[in-house]
Amino acid sequence: MSGPDISGDVVELRVHGVSGANAEEVLDLRQIAQVAGDRSGGFYRPRPRCSDSVGAHGVTLEAYRWGDLPAGTVARALGLVFLLPFMLVNVTIWMRPANAGSEAMVRSLCRLLALTLTALYVLAIAGVALDLVGWKCLNSSNCLAGRSWLSWLSGRPVGLRLAVLALVPATAIGLIWRISNRPGRPFEAFRAPEQVSGHRLGEVGQWDAEPLVGRLRSIHVAAAFATLDLTLLLARVATGATATGVALTVATAVVLAACVGSLCTPPLIDRAAADRRLDGVTNALRTTAIVLTVLVLAYVLASPRPWDERHGLPGYDTTLAGLFVAQTTLLAALGVVLLRPGNRRRGARPLFGLGALAIAAAGISVAVAYSAGLVFRAADFLDRDVPTAAGIAAGPPRAYTWVIFGFLRAVLITLIVAGLVVAISRRRRRRAAETIVAHDYPNPPAQVRPRLRQVRDAIARARFTEKLVSLAVLFGCLAGLATANTTIGLLGEFPSDLVERNIGLPADAVTFSIAFGSWLIAAIIIGLIVGSVFAYRTIPFRRHVGVLWDLGTFWPRAAHPFAPPCYAERAVPELTRRVTHLVESGHPVLLTGHSHGSVLLAATVLQLPPEVGCRVALLTHGSPLRRLYARLFPAYIDDAALHDIGRRVGWRWVNLWRDTDPIGGWVFSAHRSPPAATDSDPADAVDRRQRDPRDVVTPASDSVPPPIHGHWPDEADEAFTEAVRELVQRLGGRTNPPVAPG
Repeated sequence: MSGPDISGDVVELRVHGVSGANAEEVLDLRQIAQVAGDRSGGFYRPRPRCSDSVGAHGVTLEAYRWGDLPAGTVARALGLVFLLPFMLVNVTIWMRPANAGSEAMVRSLCRLLALTLTALYVLAIAGVALDLVGWKCLNSSNCLAGRSWLSWLSGRPVGLRLAVLALVPATAIGLIWRISNRPGRPFEAFRAPEQVSGHRLGEVGQWDAEPLVGRLRSIHVAAAFATLDLTLLLARVATGATATGVALTVATAVVLAACVGSLCTPPLIDRAAADRRLDGVTNALRTTAIVLTVLVLAYVLASPRPWDERHGLPGYDTTLAGLFVAQTTLLAALGVVLLRPGNRRRGARPLFGLGALAIAAAGISVAVAYSAGLVFRAADFLDRDVPTAAGIAAGPPRAYTWVIFGFLRAVLITLIVAGLVVAISRRRRRRAAETIVAHDYPNPPAQVRPRLRQVRDAIARARFTEKLVSLAVLFGCLAGLATANTTIGLLGEFPSDLVERNIGLPADAVTFSIAFGSWLIAAIIIGLIVGSVFAYRTIPFRRHVGVLWDLGTFWPRAAHPFAPPCYAERAVPELTRRVTHLVESGHPVLLTGHSHGSVLLAATVLQLPPEVGCRVALLTHGSPLRRLYARLFPAYIDDAALHDIGRRVGWRWVNLWRDTDPIGGWVFSAHRSPPAATDSDPADAVDRRQRDPRDVVTPASDSVPPPIHGHWPDEADEAFTEAVRELVQRLGGRTNPPVAPG
């Protein structure tokens, strides 16, 4: 799309944060035109005849809007809700410590955890279709009464019932396979051809991820079908093994072992995009699993041996508990690797790098909660609130009962600890905030004391962000223990009986809490769905809810192929191409990024050729680069990468930050006074603190005091204007506003 002529020497290219702001908001203008990109991600400028076609600093304003890339439609937003566990586990692989010695092990463990989520996805749907419906409901007259859509299967041979109902999880596998196949293709035209930076952050959006995603997809599809096969075969051989049954079981085990083995060899699975030798192997593995599923269905359908229909689906409860034990073991192994002395020395800052473990455990916990919620709600629907003895036999598998009990316990303990942390740390945070307020507003009049308390409280709340990492790690550990509890279920114990016998709490109270927990999970899922719809439709609501989606989908799919697609694979190369074009056209570029937009610009700068970077300046505000990203992703954002960004733009970099901001912060130095002119390190001059609010006294022209901005963008702030003027001068551009066209 062609655009208007550039009317100023310097182009100020603004990139918004996770709020998903529209172009008018980013430019603070009403009359704009799109000059590049499309409706999902585009570049905008004021219209040529608009009196505001240039900024107040004599520069041409332009905005890059990427908000619709991670969640541009209601359908995509809803998809993100259901793909949330896959997204969280996928992010884990990017949170590994900056230690080359443990990198391969962390990659393997993260990918194995991702594989267990795919198996859990299949087992949850199989639990509803095969166990609850095919095995229990079809043997219960109460369950079948008035349900003609099920009663036609009643009285049929068990093998026929299971073979027909096995098409439900098979269809679910095909659906998620199809969904994961679609998203990457529209972004192919935006992938940059070469890597410029030697830092890993520069790889985000630079590398061709589709070959790796294709290999992972084939492996996960093969494991999904093998999981379904194993569920059917264990039920069939429970009454006696045959040669055919044993052969199919061994073949299924071989397929699963091959999937696990391929994920444990990062040098093979992470081959370069041009090296497609492993693709044939993974495709053959997927094809073998599909053919094997057809054979297993035929075997189940045709086997004449009788079935044991007295209890639940044979082997299902044991398989489910075994999967939870495997997840617990993998989480424990990941924690051991992250706590290795080498990782502590190499700068895994937040709690020795256990942020990765917390996110992995959270992803597992969410997946388990989804699965348990699905099975419990399906059981309630089929039971029609009939007592268990007259309903569908034993109801949901015992493993899910233990999981919900553990999930509820993890949530309650985390909330209690969070309350204690808030109470204990409040005095210290307020004391630090009072020092800042006293420095910023010396000798205030007595009538502004209520406003001073509001500012103090805003600063104190903003400083609580550092505590959230500890709470996330705590929840992750408790969630891991929740899955470990399922091993008790293998002994035939229920939580209510065990708690009553050892603690004395009435069994009915524990049973009620588990039922409450299942409904709580359902309410959370419904809340996420409603939130995703409102986040898409209303920008203010999205500023809070959409943060999780935008941050999670920034990272490419390297652990789970069913995670939502990475928008950085388009956004970063697209920004790189646009900046390169502008510079080559003779126009220096001032890049301004708010919040997560500063992360996109950091990756962009690392991909710019040196001849382009020397004509670029960088202005960040509300940036989480140091405060969050450098702590959570130490292998990708560290001091070396941040200093390289500064060198690439000739240290024409200003970072504005506020004490009231709970997300953004300083990048190199937390100084609260302007740096001395004699400072030799140019990094010391990057960070500039903004006093927020500007004043606590109500101006004579207003009825309320200046607002507290916190994390909101500050393009209209005087400090922002001064920083733009300074950077434009350092780029060699003009700063006096030109005469507006008539």
